[in-house]
Amino acid sequence: MNDNTKVLKLAVIGQGYVGLPLAMRAVDAGYNVVGIDFDAHRIGMLASGESYVDDISNEMLQAAIDSGRYSAVTEYAPAADFDFAVITVPTPLRNATPDLSYIESASRSLGPLVTQGATVVLESTTYPGTTQELMVPILEELSGLKAGEDFFAGYSPERIDPGNKKFSFKTTPKIISGINEASLERVNKLFSDLVDTPVPVSSPREAEMAKLLENTFRHVNVALVNELAMYANDLGVNVWETINAAATKPFGFMKFTPGPGVGGHCLPIDPSYLSWKVKTELGKNFRFVDLANDVNEHMPDYVVQRAMRVLNESSKSLRGSKVLVVGVAYKNDSSDARESPAVGIIKLLNEFGAEVVGVDSHVEERHWPAGATRETLSAELVADSDLAILVTDHSDIDVSLLQNVDTPVFDTRNKLVGDNVTTL
Repeated sequence: MNDNTKVLKLAVIGQGYVGLPLAMRAVDAGYNVVGIDFDAHRIGMLASGESYVDDISNEMLQAAIDSGRYSAVTEYAPAADFDFAVITVPTPLRNATPDLSYIESASRSLGPLVTQGATVVLESTTYPGTTQELMVPILEELSGLKAGEDFFAGYSPERIDPGNKKFSFKTTPKIISGINEASLERVNKLFSDLVDTPVPVSSPREAEMAKLLENTFRHVNVALVNELAMYANDLGVNVWETINAAATKPFGFMKFTPGPGVGGHCLPIDPSYLSWKVKTELGKNFRFVDLANDVNEHMPDYVVQRAMRVLNESSKSLRGSKVLVVGVAYKNDSSDARESPAVGIIKLLNEFGAEVVGVDSHVEERHWPAGATRETLSAELVADSDLAILVTDHSDIDVSLLQNVDTPVFDTRNKLVGDNVTTL
């Protein structure tokens, strides 16, 4: 840290996949950190040194606790006299409408604690205007102070990629913004201590929009290759070979691969924030987002249709068959099952009368989807199943158990080989 006069205090609101890595990095950088989360189960795990976030090991968490500079709590009082506060709460969609109630609640709880010179940064993904139109007015009202003069505020979108071994919190460039120049200086002070490359932009609106652009870009391109995969199969074309061949072009092409659908908080939700804002404020439809939503949301339906075809080749019906779903989290080597395509696939399999068994060592029991019993992958389990579907390719999956066996396997990730394997 550059400030040698005192140890700075940081409050991180939300101790999930975004907030906990931020808190751990800040402790490592020398800050005193108060992690706030209303999930008592989470706080209990953190207090006992048990991490539920894949990128944070138990050893890393315990070291932060042992340093005396990290505490996890379920109330705001310990955050009093903070120098910086970062809000990393969820922003879900409710009936296709952005739900900013968590941001509003966090702002109302922080407001009375804001003091002269304090800085509050919003990280939660949201539509352009949220920082200045929602968060800042609440903080001003409840603190009695003027934003940009008495205290400072800004927006810095999270760029957490669970399981990414190449780019960590520290090495990933981070967009930062402030509501004025003085605020940007304070936000830059914080993130210059935490990341290698802060990327300043002119206002929170640009930073908010940049986050939505990043995920909309991915969402649209994933939808493109997902739809291509469907048509390629009907045309008798190997879509995976096609994509790999196209990826040899050293310019003008970026590789995206198809899959069973999209999951997590980002792709199924974030682009819809932009679509909603365009619709409500401009009265127009963001057609690319709407089309991408339609394609990606229906991929679990397509997976189940293909699964039916695979079973038909064995003269079996989906009804009454035992189907093994391998991988329940939304991405490999992650424990996050939010919006996972596996959840939709399991639901559809149940509706068609299949007996569903799930395998995933990463997903916590309390987040396990309804409709699937939980077992450990084994040769016996595979042999006892009428069909296996590889949904999420965790690195701890022994693929040899799924290849060159009698049980047919539908591979949605192009990770398996064998006469028994049918690929998306």
